[in-house]
Amino acid sequence: MESRNPAKAVKDVVESAAEKVSDVLTPKVPGAPGMPPPLEEPTTPHDPPPPKPEQGAPQTRTPTGARTGTPSRARGQQGAFLTTAQGARLRDTDHSLKAGPRGPVLLQDHHLREKITHFDHERIPERVVHARGAGAHGTFSAYGTAENVTRAGFLRKGRETEVFVRFSTVLGSRGSADTVRDTRGFATKFYTDEGTFDLVANNIPVFFIQDAIKFPDVIHAGKPHPDREIPQAQSAHDTFWDFVSLHTEAQHHTMWNMSDRGIPRSFRTMEGFGVHTFRLVNSAGETVLAKFHWKPKLGVHSLVWEEAQMLSGIDPDFHRRDLYDAIEAGAFPEWELGIQVFPDTPEETFAGIDLLDPTKIVPEELAPVQPVGRLTLNRTPTNFFAESEQVAFHVGNLPPGIDVTNDPLLQGRLFSYVDTQLTRLAGPNFPQIPINRPHAPVNDMLRDGFHQQAIHTGVAPYRPNSLDGGNPFPAGDDDHPFTDLPVRVAEAPKVRQSPASFDDHFSQARLFWLSMSPVEREHIIRAYTFELGKCYHQTIRERQLRCLANIDPVLCAEVAAGLGLPAPQPAIPLPDVTPSPALSQIGREWPADGRMIGIVVDSDADLDTVREVRRAVFGADMVPLLIAPHGGMIGDLAVQRSFATGRSVELDALLLAAAPPPAPDALPARDAKAGAARPVPVDPRVLLLVEECWRHAKAIGAWGPGVTVLEQAGVIGSPGVVTGGSGDQVLTAVQHLLATHRVWDRFPASVS
Repeated sequence: MESRNPAKAVKDVVESAAEKVSDVLTPKVPGAPGMPPPLEEPTTPHDPPPPKPEQGAPQTRTPTGARTGTPSRARGQQGAFLTTAQGARLRDTDHSLKAGPRGPVLLQDHHLREKITHFDHERIPERVVHARGAGAHGTFSAYGTAENVTRAGFLRKGRETEVFVRFSTVLGSRGSADTVRDTRGFATKFYTDEGTFDLVANNIPVFFIQDAIKFPDVIHAGKPHPDREIPQAQSAHDTFWDFVSLHTEAQHHTMWNMSDRGIPRSFRTMEGFGVHTFRLVNSAGETVLAKFHWKPKLGVHSLVWEEAQMLSGIDPDFHRRDLYDAIEAGAFPEWELGIQVFPDTPEETFAGIDLLDPTKIVPEELAPVQPVGRLTLNRTPTNFFAESEQVAFHVGNLPPGIDVTNDPLLQGRLFSYVDTQLTRLAGPNFPQIPINRPHAPVNDMLRDGFHQQAIHTGVAPYRPNSLDGGNPFPAGDDDHPFTDLPVRVAEAPKVRQSPASFDDHFSQARLFWLSMSPVEREHIIRAYTFELGKCYHQTIRERQLRCLANIDPVLCAEVAAGLGLPAPQPAIPLPDVTPSPALSQIGREWPADGRMIGIVVDSDADLDTVREVRRAVFGADMVPLLIAPHGGMIGDLAVQRSFATGRSVELDALLLAAAPPPAPDALPARDAKAGAARPVPVDPRVLLLVEECWRHAKAIGAWGPGVTVLEQAGVIGSPGVVTGGSGDQVLTAVQHLLATHRVWDRFPASVS
């Protein structure tokens, strides 16, 4: 008789599959979807499998914030058998109930109706902006260095706070690609014991507009054209450039977007910025103004433009896959939270910069970023929809010690976020969804509404009352309540206008341009030329060139040449600004954790050396991908990519341990990457890997027969191409090159 022990059944399946896997797969390459499957369909009933080791879930708290002590798995599906939503077991879910095998389907088929009805309503409205996103769980550890400027409890020394972070693109739909040129969201939900704090940040520190009333306009301009619904997830079209060339306050943000910041290599190599200026208050009631910054442990790193374009087709999920694979592999993404602190003066300015203008930065050379804590993401979602899709952020979710300012963009966001969630999440009770539940007691007197999950007691949801004994009571000063700071509002007439300090639209765009290295300036020129070249109307190109003329004559002239247009003269005196080296991504070294290292092998390669190199890659907290003529195994080594399935864009560096001859499938009719038929001693797809890595400024290394490939590709001896007598020697040199992300001196810039 078959065992009906569910735990044993799961264990047997896993152990059976594990016996077939070589010891060399430990540690394993991340990305396996679920447990190893048996060849035949399982038929022995058993409980649902446990989550994967890297998966997490929201704490099991009640809708009013109390811990239940129940394991997080308790929210998942239960039992070994298929049931209805009400728990009735089902014997069949493949056939509807009919009047005879060939008869009509009967209306009484409650299982059919329940299954189809739920399916018809599986989708909720996607976010108007930031629809394409991915999230992860983690922890935030405070250093205590912010205690002198804010009384927020989660920033006290030694405090650990659970967080959920969602990264996103702004313009595209949920089905768009990850690697488009766009602004990225970096929203963090801190589950503090004083209430939830949402730091809703971007990877660009400035915004397109200065006033929230223009937000529908800039998004309508950036979204696909309403007549054809194209182009998707990009700003390279007429309506976007029509808007930003007329609303010149957008020029600073646009400059960041046209830089490498617009196409990050990974969420793990992205900075985050709170954009707005906030007001902090400490235990003594003293206030300062502050800006929030996230600094990635791995440094700021971006894709090159061709990589981004290729990835949009080859792997549109590249960024979310990179995030989740890194967590599974134990290369936990980390950022340091820092603050720039400014005196809270009546003018609310610093070094002549208006702190309420969301299109302006304060250079770090003028106000250093002070580290206050570390964020580590260490768990992936158990269910993407329940967590990443239903998480709801709001800039007004603030703990005691942090308050808003009169930034007109921030003021509008305080209204917009709640209003958006009412539609997306079908009513006012969205804070009760598990991913949104606070980790502090909730007694809000809010009642009823769609999807009310709390079972409220008492009869008097109003204040004051005596029927419930006065509960809930207002908090006193000793109870650490959130306090609206008594900031003086200046007497002034009601007007629809901005202060004169908001009129400077070009000096900080020029500051950004002058702060870039020559290679980064080349990329900005290329981005503007590409995007404006996609516009249909020449007048829009000409108008944007006028804006670029007010930023820098070299930038304007180079873009104009690429468009085949004359470069206009500036309409204003070019401002005299001091560059900020902190804005450049180039010139520092960073850890190589989580990098993907491709290793080309074949059956003739020295597999002992390959094993040593593979172990060394794992030991350096990187991930090796063996690339071979075919899938399956090479000797006792598992192959992760074949020449047919692998592509350079998923790699950070390439190692060559072999010079594989053309494989049987290296046929243009079967694999277009094989190219035109020509007599070459090396598989043409391996040469393509080398050529792409070379022109994308990636480190390349080879030893033994692999050196032949570099000779065939014509790249041997160029910067960042390493050869050596052993695999370990070559890997060490490549690791050193990875510290600077790319080998930029391979391509000298033409602009200074």
